[in-house]
Amino acid sequence: MVKKQERSYEEAMDELTQIVDKIEDSSLGIDSLSQELKKAQTLIAFCKERLGKVEQDVKHILEDGQG
Repeated sequence: MVKKQERSYEEAMDELTQIVDKIEDSSLGIDSLSQELKKAQTLIAFCKERLGKVEQDVKHILEDGQG
């Protein structure tokens, strides 16, 4: 089984931005609205998790540098 390559934070943000743009300019059809909102919710959770991990990594690096 081939492991799916994990997307980067930047890729997730780009995809999220595209969804938001579609919603804002009304180019997103009503039939796909809920599907795109679910995708956006997943992307937001991914980005929050990634930011939390980076925050922890930076905190540990800074603490190690001061010790």
